[in-house]
Amino acid sequence: MAADARPASAAQLGPPGGVLPTVAVPARRRLSADGYHVGVANLRLFASAREAAGTGRDVVPGTTVREVLEAACGRYGHDFAGLLEVCQVWCNGEPAAPNTPVRDDDEIAVLPPVSGG
Repeated sequence: MAADARPASAAQLGPPGGVLPTVAVPARRRLSADGYHVGVANLRLFASAREAAGTGRDVVPGTTVREVLEAACGRYGHDFAGLLEVCQVWCNGEPAAPNTPVRDDDEIAVLPPVSGG
């Protein structure tokens, strides 16, 4: 590559003083293989669900609660999947059925049964 054909650096592309303008970034959006929008939910895991997954929070794609949980099972494995059978699932603070639609940035909470006194 010739010396004058090198790509410009960020400093060369920016305004004088090297400060780039702030640009609004659109909400997280993902596309499926066929080009359709796939929602992205904020998954919250509590107690034994958090222990099985190894994390208390994640961002997981899906357009329904079922799809979000299936994606989570794929990430966290068999122990997590088995635990879901006894957990309650909530979407944005309300009990959720598997077919509940999920929009970008909805919060899906997985709540295992609580014992103790």
